[in-house]
Amino acid sequence: MSVGMAAPRAAFACDPDASRGRLVDEPPSKTRSPFRRDCDRVIHSTGFRRLKHKTQVFVYHEGDHYRTRLTHSLEVAQIARAIARQIGLDEDLTETLALAHDLGHPPFGHAGERALDACLQGHGGFDHNAQSLRVVTALEHRYPEFNGLNLTWETLEGIVKHNGPLTDRAGAPLGRYLAHGVPIGIVEFNRGYDLELWSHASLEAQVAGIADDIAYDAHDIDDGLRAGLFAVDDLAEMPLTAQMIAAIDLRYPGLDPARRGAELVRELISCLIGAAVSEAGRRLSSVRPVSAQAVREAGQEMIGFAPDVAEAEALIKRFLKRHMYRHPRVMRVMDDAQTVVFELFARYRDHPADLPAEWLPANAGQGETEADRLRRICNFIAGMTDRFALTEHQRLFDLTPELR
Repeated sequence: MSVGMAAPRAAFACDPDASRGRLVDEPPSKTRSPFRRDCDRVIHSTGFRRLKHKTQVFVYHEGDHYRTRLTHSLEVAQIARAIARQIGLDEDLTETLALAHDLGHPPFGHAGERALDACLQGHGGFDHNAQSLRVVTALEHRYPEFNGLNLTWETLEGIVKHNGPLTDRAGAPLGRYLAHGVPIGIVEFNRGYDLELWSHASLEAQVAGIADDIAYDAHDIDDGLRAGLFAVDDLAEMPLTAQMIAAIDLRYPGLDPARRGAELVRELISCLIGAAVSEAGRRLSSVRPVSAQAVREAGQEMIGFAPDVAEAEALIKRFLKRHMYRHPRVMRVMDDAQTVVFELFARYRDHPADLPAEWLPANAGQGETEADRLRRICNFIAGMTDRFALTEHQRLFDLTPELR
């Protein structure tokens, strides 16, 4: 098969005709598969539109050309579909998961997430994957028959588990959830609709997960170069990008810095996509799963990088953490952004009347616990765009940081 050609649907791909269905039964679409219908619902959701003004690394008013959560999600979807096509997966489910994976992110990126998590300590904390699940199962109010988007089981599973199992078979937390447990929103939803938190996700979800990593690496390099936080030659400290830079300079001597950086980003994306497809082929040939469920029960990730590529990719992440995410300019803005979120949360907590009417409790809050009240405030803030959060802060406080 030529590179770039679509592989036939594999036996281990998720089959839309064999979907486990939706929480609320609906008549099937006459024109779309269940997974295509899911993807369309995500695209038309309010939460997806809000991503256009949510921070990736740079706050929206720092420049029109930096990534936002929306452009990042679109780029993840492109990379994920490219991988899925070569492996023979369901591209609609893969695209759905790529587009939905950041729906739960609050304003100001990870700074906003850290602030909300601190505000909810003792009340379940904040986790963006759990918030994504809340958005698509409860917080979207677009349909008369149900809250949320009523997505298929396979999509909900992928939103929750695209980074791997959350528990072992006995229910004990794993990985990032070892210290503080599985987020309460996921636990509560799972009681009524079992997402098999102990198993691996579908290959489509695993592909969305690695596509997120590839997009972060490549496009944060692109934004970092554009912002002047580092130069192309600084990236030569890592063997993988050093080889690419040398090849670009040999092929295009005297290339201007902007095109030189863009060519490096393209080369990196192509390299990592090829590496992911190659390693997936090796693992799948070894395990030989005969169905999507066999993938879930395989006991290992089927999508990943070979050890040498994984180390090279980890070096890129360490470079970006040192030169970009921890850069004094970025840290100063994110510190101010955290202050905005902290102060908004405290204001709504102490002065509930400052919340919009639709976010006030029903029946005067009768039966609402303190945890429920704080979670309601958190849900409101988490749905804000950067711009709206700053506008609200300006409405409620005398002094609002400029975030520049």
